[in-house]
Amino acid sequence: MYLQTLQLQQFRNYKQQQVEFAAPKTILVGNNAQGKSNLLEAIELLATLRSHRHVRDRDLILQGEDTAQIRACVKRQTGISSLSLTLRRNGRRTVTLNSENLRRQLDFLGVLNAVQFSSLDLELVRGLPEIRRHWLDSLLIQLEPIYTHILQHYNQLLRQRNAFLKQNLEAHLRSTSAPSELAIWNAQLASAGTRVMRRRQRAIQRLAPIAKAWHASISGSTETLQVKYAPNVPLEENQPEQIQQAFLTKIQQRAIAELRQGTTLVGPHRDEVELTINNTPARQYGSQGQQRTLVLALKLAELQLIEEVIGEQPLLLLDDVLAELDISRQNQLLEAIQDRFQTLITTTHLGSFDSQWLNSSQILYVNHGEIFESHPSYSHQK
Repeated sequence: MYLQTLQLQQFRNYKQQQVEFAAPKTILVGNNAQGKSNLLEAIELLATLRSHRHVRDRDLILQGEDTAQIRACVKRQTGISSLSLTLRRNGRRTVTLNSENLRRQLDFLGVLNAVQFSSLDLELVRGLPEIRRHWLDSLLIQLEPIYTHILQHYNQLLRQRNAFLKQNLEAHLRSTSAPSELAIWNAQLASAGTRVMRRRQRAIQRLAPIAKAWHASISGSTETLQVKYAPNVPLEENQPEQIQQAFLTKIQQRAIAELRQGTTLVGPHRDEVELTINNTPARQYGSQGQQRTLVLALKLAELQLIEEVIGEQPLLLLDDVLAELDISRQNQLLEAIQDRFQTLITTTHLGSFDSQWLNSSQILYVNHGEIFESHPSYSHQK
């Protein structure tokens, strides 16, 4: 697939900007806080309807404005599609495909596929489990767009069950209806949670061997990477009915603790993705360089898996990561990309690129929310 044009209106620090992509590789050059990452974030939103920055829609809208809009034209094997996402301060979104307003966001997903790799992704290794769950969920949304509905449904049930637990529990427990009402929430949560966990497990099973192979290639086969899904509910059996029963059994075991804490302690919102190198937890293993190798392997595995599933190469968005990688890892990454994937790279300077890359790339300069095809003059910078 190929992103032909991108138009931003009142998005982040862009008032109005249109970009036409004229080469398989585009390098966005500019100082920090000029809008380079914002442009990649806009593409990420079109691909997943999520931002890896974990922000509210109101934070994505230019200060003083009520709405923001992202538009794009994407060329795929099946033809050219136009995408539009409108964001509002009240949180309500509108998604449009080929000038038709879509009732379901689900129908918007899967038209544009992209893998983002930023310095924030280093937190995949050393950060909280929530970060790894968010990463896995974002990947799944692109592999199976229906997953966005499954995840939203689970999270809605989770919020409702938590609200029930946080109410005056003693009053509820004294009533005859409370245990039966809680049992209904338990059954619904177990059913929805099972759908989430089975898809997460399937995705990791497919991703893990690809990531292991990339990691061996980058590290010269001196280290072995293992990516393992560690669900909060045991998945010894893969039949939905058995998983749901294990879910309900664990809820019963944690019932007193849940009532005491007023929150749900069982379910995929407490899952973990375990990353180990040579059987040692990656966060405890070696240098930052080794941790960066792991994240690089995960990102290359994402690219390959999405390509295998959808049958086309996704976009690759590299947000200031070359500066985070040593020369050897930079070369591994650039060699893997070549011209296979349309790639957008942000950087503060062009010194990281050899002449062959520069000659085959479109170079754009970003300055205060404006994009130029040549280095902005002093008059633009004032």
